[in-house]
Amino acid sequence: MSFAIKHGLFKLNITDHHAVLGVSIDADPKQIRLRYLKIAQKLHPDKCRTDQAKMKIAGQILSKFVNPAYEQLSRKNTFAEHQLVLTQIGKRLAENKDRISVKSELAQELLKAGDSVELVYPKLLKKITTEQYKSLEHTGQEIESISELNLVYLMLKSDRGINRNIQKNSSKPNETVVKSKATATQASANASSPSAPVEEPTTESRVTAFVNRAQQYISKGEFDRGIQELKDALRIDPNHANAHAVMGQAYLHKKQLTMAKVHIGKAFKADPHNQLVMESKKALDKLTRVANNSKTSNPGAADKTNGKNSKPANSGFFSGFFGSKKK
Repeated sequence: MSFAIKHGLFKLNITDHHAVLGVSIDADPKQIRLRYLKIAQKLHPDKCRTDQAKMKIAGQILSKFVNPAYEQLSRKNTFAEHQLVLTQIGKRLAENKDRISVKSELAQELLKAGDSVELVYPKLLKKITTEQYKSLEHTGQEIESISELNLVYLMLKSDRGINRNIQKNSSKPNETVVKSKATATQASANASSPSAPVEEPTTESRVTAFVNRAQQYISKGEFDRGIQELKDALRIDPNHANAHAVMGQAYLHKKQLTMAKVHIGKAFKADPHNQLVMESKKALDKLTRVANNSKTSNPGAADKTNGKNSKPANSGFFSGFFGSKKK
């Protein structure tokens, strides 16, 4: 099952985790957790056991949309990063507000809220979230409508901040005003053009952020956390060479040779000349040779390459990639 969500923040190539969970952009961690638990309970298999088709849809929604959204908003680092991205998007939207269009009636109503946007937004949001997961067939549409509300809210909220700064600067002495104009001129020079499209984080930059965090975890010996970051990266780009290469390295550290072969093979297929990919393949080939030599010299020994308690024959081999393993 898949939802073709093409409006709201999704059309800017941003996964709107707040819309998936049906929480306000300003929601705190406690509110996010309570909302997630409520949705998870509603989508639990026991709630729709008598309807196999509904149970299947509920399971897919929970695993593919709700759980990943909560995972992103429940981690301090990814939550902070996502909030930063939303802030930047709000500024871009405010700068291009005359070219922004929305299709839902509630989003259009929010556009007219003006200075009351922070009072109107939660009321309109509540109208949608109350019904969000009652009809699973329409869940995608509900998420889309919420995301349009979020887009308008971010735009109007940022626009108010911009206007306040303009009013504040206009009341200052001439010297400050001149300085403000110079700053504005420089910012204008850095922008591509007034009519340029809204510039949002690219798919590559989003995947790279996950890969970088994964490498940091792996360097500390936190392989499972690193693998989870890479899974998130591969949800965005399933064929990303670096993500598969680092995933392969993580599995090599965990002595799971089969999984390492799978991901390094995909990495090599995607970009065989990539330096990180070549290093990963070299590490895999070396460990494979060590494992094969071990079997040859001691035919009666069990293959411990994928064992949980065994130590790799070249335990220090990976230090060139990530540093020493955390003890």
